[in-house]
Amino acid sequence: MTEEPKPGAPAVEPPRRGTRAVVVTWLRRVLVLAVLAGAVYQLVVQWPEVSDTLTALPWTSVVISFACVFVAIGLGPVMWHTVLRDLGTRIPVRDASMIYLVGQLGKYVPGSVWAFLVQMELAKSAGVTRVRAFTASIVTAGLGVVASLITGALALPSILDGHREYLWLFILLPIGLVLLHPKPLTWIVSRGLRVLRRPPLPQPLTAPVVLGCLVLGLATYVLLGVHLWLLANSLGSTGVQGLLLCVGAMSLAMTAGLLAFFLPSGIGAREVVIVAVLATVLPAGPALTLAVVSRLMFTVVDLASAGGAALYVRMRRPAVHLEPAQVP
Repeated sequence: MTEEPKPGAPAVEPPRRGTRAVVVTWLRRVLVLAVLAGAVYQLVVQWPEVSDTLTALPWTSVVISFACVFVAIGLGPVMWHTVLRDLGTRIPVRDASMIYLVGQLGKYVPGSVWAFLVQMELAKSAGVTRVRAFTASIVTAGLGVVASLITGALALPSILDGHREYLWLFILLPIGLVLLHPKPLTWIVSRGLRVLRRPPLPQPLTAPVVLGCLVLGLATYVLLGVHLWLLANSLGSTGVQGLLLCVGAMSLAMTAGLLAFFLPSGIGAREVVIVAVLATVLPAGPALTLAVVSRLMFTVVDLASAGGAALYVRMRRPAVHLEPAQVP
């Protein structure tokens, strides 16, 4: 039986949230709304330019191409969750997916740091420290860049044939290959944390996690290459050479977009690389159109996957049931 408060006893009020906590909560909401607005704006702006081309493409190619992007983007949360778990923090996969996918919308605001910032704030609300979430995001992004440069080597024939200006992207590859070993990777991450006046990693990263994330990264860029190849092949048979070039083009394009952090979602930088590589198998006009169509597909998938993950987490969140007081 539930005891009733004694007459005259002061009512127990729930603890009030501090001003700082309220401000942080509203800033978090404003930040998420800002990145959502940026993504929707990109979608609206791109639609008139590509709607005719998109409807003219074979629907089977469009559907399978969309599916490839969905699966590729879905591998990102798996990588992030795997790294976070290796750092000593365990959260449900559904929460990790929501944090990563919604956070990735931050790339639609100029400055790549926004994606990391949104992920940190969402992770904090899920019980993960900001430093741990930031570390997982940095390691995941770094392993993704290494994977993209490995698969990007498939575009080397096109680059050497007339686009040598993109060779500078491969400068990062030797450094990335060295950091695939857990010891130097752990050392450089810990040094970075010390610069930020944070404690080093409590435990070293493990080889199975690093290699597993690298494989997931490679699979991601192969799927993205297939996504682009399906579109290009519907305009003209490109064969196996076209498939390899598309894998390399998407890999280098994503890396170029990441490095062009001052542009929302690397817009422009990604398209320049795609057009430069595709122009070896397609006319420049269709190559540019496909680059924009690809961008539109990414925006749709980013919004859909982030919204779906957030909705799923909200629906799965356990409700608090209060038992009514029993009257004696």
